[in-house]
Amino acid sequence: MSKTAAGSAEGSTEIERDRRRPTINDIARLAAVSKKTVSRVINESPFVKEETRARVNAVIDELGYVPDPQARGLAFRRSFLIGMIYDNPNPQYVVNMQQGILDALKGSGYELIIRPVVRSDPNFLSDMRAFVERQKLFGVVLPPSVSEDERLAALLNEIDCPYVRIASVPLDEAESMVVTHDHMGGAAAAKHLLAHGHKVIAHISGPLTFRSAHERRRGFCEALAAAGVGMPDAYVMEGAYTFESGMACGEALLALSPRPTAIFTGNDEMASGVLQAARKAGLRVPEDLSVVGFDDFQIASRLWPPLTTVHAPTTDVGRIAADRLIRGEDDGRARRYDPDSILPYLVVRESSGPAPA
Repeated sequence: MSKTAAGSAEGSTEIERDRRRPTINDIARLAAVSKKTVSRVINESPFVKEETRARVNAVIDELGYVPDPQARGLAFRRSFLIGMIYDNPNPQYVVNMQQGILDALKGSGYELIIRPVVRSDPNFLSDMRAFVERQKLFGVVLPPSVSEDERLAALLNEIDCPYVRIASVPLDEAESMVVTHDHMGGAAAAKHLLAHGHKVIAHISGPLTFRSAHERRRGFCEALAAAGVGMPDAYVMEGAYTFESGMACGEALLALSPRPTAIFTGNDEMASGVLQAARKAGLRVPEDLSVVGFDDFQIASRLWPPLTTVHAPTTDVGRIAADRLIRGEDDGRARRYDPDSILPYLVVRESSGPAPA
């Protein structure tokens, strides 16, 4: 055989070998574990059972697996840092979420690093890649609405960075999700107002770029519809999850005729704005207007009158998300949780009452 032919044959063999090169997905399938577990083994995470680690390493050795150079470089330089990437406009949400994550990290050797973002920034994805690689993150917790960005999830998968998404509906594999079921809280608010005889009801949603805003509105509207109570378009407004937007929307709604006797807002910050709008209009709460919020953050019990609101266990959700991230489904020490323990529920205080006669 000529050198040329031999060279061609060798080149062909090399190409075929490249085509058969195993991937991290192959390792996960053959070892009967998740891709994230393979990543944890490669990263030498302490939160993998030895039996699982041995099984994964055996498959790696058998196939001669070599990770993608970019992912490999990231993996072996990875630190014991957990990132929390957020774009939520409510500071109290961020603080409560952070506290839950820190609770989970106690005694684990991991530390938390916080990264606020603006998803509309044209450099968002490139900045996130640089952030993960520069900080050598072990993984990230993604609260809403960052958690709802499929581009970011795809990027994290591409660079093999583990993540857990928090959202009001399932968006990913169960192991990478904590689902908060916000529509149930919206329904609870509607049923409470209906039970008090309210018929002219308004709603101020959060920004519709947040899936939570859609889900809270959906649950509220469906519960009203089931009771035969409609809500005309003029009585539904979009806020920004801020005090200022709640006050502005509240003023607009209270100028309607007939005036609503109850307003449900997508969070407590906006509810506090509605209370201010009611005072400016000379209305009494709850005698003339009932107000119901969502979140049950510290502000809810400190307002006057104290706010009836839907309790969302944000701190618990953050703790569960971080625990799932650092321990994984294959670690016998991973703390299990009852999904019912993080469902929203109504807390009744003095800002709601019977509809005016």
